[in-house]
Amino acid sequence: MIATLLVRAPAVVAAACLGVGLLAGAVSAAEMEKLSVVERATTDVVTDTGVEGDSVGDILTFANEIYDEADTARLGADNGWCVRTAVGKAWECFWTLTLDQGQITVEGPFYDAGDSMLAVTGGTGAYAGVRGEMKLHARNAEGSAYDFAYSLIR
Repeated sequence: MIATLLVRAPAVVAAACLGVGLLAGAVSAAEMEKLSVVERATTDVVTDTGVEGDSVGDILTFANEIYDEADTARLGADNGWCVRTAVGKAWECFWTLTLDQGQITVEGPFYDAGDSMLAVTGGTGAYAGVRGEMKLHARNAEGSAYDFAYSLIR
C-alpha cells in the first residue's frame, strides 16, 4: 500500500501543479480590454491562382479603412491577405490593424457564412504584447462592411 502511494504521489503533485498553473493563466472578463471597430471593405480583390473561378489557393488581398464602432470617425486601416482553403466555405487570413496608438495582428478563418473568431497574435506600440481574440461579423449581406470586436489581454 505504501509503495502504491509513493508511486502515485508524483503524479498527484504534477496534476495539482498543472491545475494551479491553469488557474493562474485564467483571465477574467474584467481584465480584457474591448475594442470594437468597423471595416469598410472597399479594396478587396481576389486573385484567381488555379482552376478558373472559386478554387483552393485563390488569394484575397485588402487594405481597407477602419472606423469607430458607430462607423462615423476614421481610426486607421487594415492590410492583409487570405488564402481560400475550402471552396464556398472558408479562407485562412492574416492581417494587421493599424491605429494611431500602434498595430494589432490577427490570424484565423474567415467564413463565407456566419461569424468568425480569429486569434490576436501580437501588436506594437500601445498594443505591444497583446493577445486574445477577435470576432468578425458581417454588417450586411453584400460583405461591404464588417464589425471587428477585439478582446485583448495584456
